[in-house]
Amino acid sequence: MPKNSPIISASPEIMDGTPVFFGTRVAVQTLLDYLKAGESIDDFLDGFPTVTKGLR
Repeated sequence: MPKNSPIISASPEIMDGTPVFFGTRVAVQTLLDYLKAGESIDDFLDGFPTVTKGLR
């Protein structure tokens, strides 16, 4: 059964259940990797326009 929140979605049919931002195929881990590397949230959003700024 899919597990969803207003921001994060996880479903076996989408990227084998990897948590992604709702309505996208962008893994939440990607944001964490950006932040760990010292990048800003704006840098992340610029690189992944399917993740909307409303999710901030």
